[in-house]
Amino acid sequence: MKFSYLQIKRIFDVAFAFVFLFITIPFLLIVFILTKLFLGKPAIFKQKRPGLNEKIFTIFKFRSLSNTVDSNGILLPDNKRLSKFGKFIRSSSLDELPQLFNIIKGDMSFVGPRPLRVEYLKYYSPEQKKRHQVRPGITGYAQVNGRNFISWEKKFEMDNFYVENLNFFLDLSILLKTILVVIFAKNINN
Repeated sequence: MKFSYLQIKRIFDVAFAFVFLFITIPFLLIVFILTKLFLGKPAIFKQKRPGLNEKIFTIFKFRSLSNTVDSNGILLPDNKRLSKFGKFIRSSSLDELPQLFNIIKGDMSFVGPRPLRVEYLKYYSPEQKKRHQVRPGITGYAQVNGRNFISWEKKFEMDNFYVENLNFFLDLSILLKTILVVIFAKNINN
């Protein structure tokens, strides 16, 4: 039986997700407790996102916003609910760690286009929908080439470039660049 790169990639994703999860469990528990302490319950943020072939799944992240409300009980805007702790877990990408469970479940990969919100699906052009031909990733080509500082059009172009040129060396270069982006907190917009 001949394996395609996508099958091999899936095997590596699951294997490394289990290893990484095992190594980081104590650290994940600390972040979980600190998130509950500084931001309240629930510590895990869940949201529906479209994945491979536009199949909807629930993404897991550590929460980075508080539940602060105004006098009418309405949540304040995101920028008013983002504390120093929330900024820290976003800028360090610690909020993404629960997505290891999404990888194990088969919803995500380490590398792929970042999953956007479900309500955006109706606005995609056929060209932009190509991003759903692969599993979404914790990191992606657009994230290491500008992240929040490039236009939506450019992000979609980069997502399509990734889908059309998917290979081991592209994934490896994205993973290595991701490490550098996180270490040096480059192109991170809180």
